[in-house]
Amino acid sequence: MIHIIAGYIYLMVHRPMEIWPFLEPLRIELLYFTLMCTAWCVVWKRLTPDLGQLATIGLGLVVYASWILSPWNEFGEIPVKNYTLVVGFALILSTTLRGERDVHRTIVVFLAVMSLYMLHSVWEFRNGRHVYRMGIVRLVGVDQSLNDPNSFGASMVYALPFVRYLWFSWGRGWHRWLLIGYVLLTIGCIGLTGSRSSLLGLGACGMMLVYLTGRKKVVWLGAAVAAAPLAFMLLPEELRNRFHTIIDPSVGPANAQESGEGRIVGFLTGLEMWGRYPLFGFGPGAWRPATKMPIESHNLYGQLAGELGTAGIVMFGTLLYAIVRNLRNVQRRLRRDVDDPRGEPLYHLVQAIGVSTVLLLLMGVFGHNLYRYNYVWYAAFSSVLVRSYRPREAAVPVWSAGGTGAWA
Repeated sequence: MIHIIAGYIYLMVHRPMEIWPFLEPLRIELLYFTLMCTAWCVVWKRLTPDLGQLATIGLGLVVYASWILSPWNEFGEIPVKNYTLVVGFALILSTTLRGERDVHRTIVVFLAVMSLYMLHSVWEFRNGRHVYRMGIVRLVGVDQSLNDPNSFGASMVYALPFVRYLWFSWGRGWHRWLLIGYVLLTIGCIGLTGSRSSLLGLGACGMMLVYLTGRKKVVWLGAAVAAAPLAFMLLPEELRNRFHTIIDPSVGPANAQESGEGRIVGFLTGLEMWGRYPLFGFGPGAWRPATKMPIESHNLYGQLAGELGTAGIVMFGTLLYAIVRNLRNVQRRLRRDVDDPRGEPLYHLVQAIGVSTVLLLLMGVFGHNLYRYNYVWYAAFSSVLVRSYRPREAAVPVWSAGGTGAWA
């Protein structure tokens, strides 16, 4: 089943049916998802519902109810269909992954697909595929669903914490060179997107990961501070000016400043629409027709309140609570079982999920990321980890005799 899951991760992230038009009529994703569900029905699985699974189902039901009741439900058909697949896949993850090792394999596949996604996007960028926005040429993803510079950049930021997890779980060896290459590719891609929110997210991610490094945090912080100016100077002048607008909006075009102010407007508009549609909001995908705004909300919290209302806020909060509770449960057990939990890859996996969740909420101030797969994936991962946890002395040894991680 893990190999079938790997194939769907490729379809979900790289999205070949959106890259090559001749594949679109074949409905590859829907067909593959149907076959995966069939396989799920016949293979071994755990049907022990927990809060994370119930919150995932609950959020999906709220999205459906909001869409059905919306006066603008014709605009929500595609977002709802896509989110149905997201929720369905998350439930498959939470019921078929058997433990830490399966979660590890899923993350390795995800980062491998992300690498392919970034490399393909850069290749197409070199061949002239880009958008010209805010006065600059900007890198976009090769797909259609999350190819916007801000969405593309955010996807890369959310994946970075898992690089640190693999750094510890793989141990010393050639694998670490792959991780270094992945980080450099990510930084380069974020720079080429010209996404200010992604750059801020990258900085926040770096600060959190450095803080978690313990005794070596000063060394890593010094290296990051020394490397940042060099990386900035390697960017083309127009991109340097673009990022300069973060601290001095006057150096950029007027629409760049309006873009930043739009995040605040999106939040306030979402609260206003919440007052008009308090229970289920005005429906997914209906932001522009409902608010009469020319752009999307660019704010998670305004999007959540406006599109899904009180029911959505409650279920989304429950989902986040389930993630936090499960992660704290695993950390508490680890601290109980071992003297130094930092020597356990599971400890760093929990930290990676936690950091990425914080990044989702932080970057939600600058982007409408409510329907991303990351939230429900993390609920699934945390459910699997807390359900499959075994005392460390009864588990497979974490580090092999050669000094290489057990999951290498």
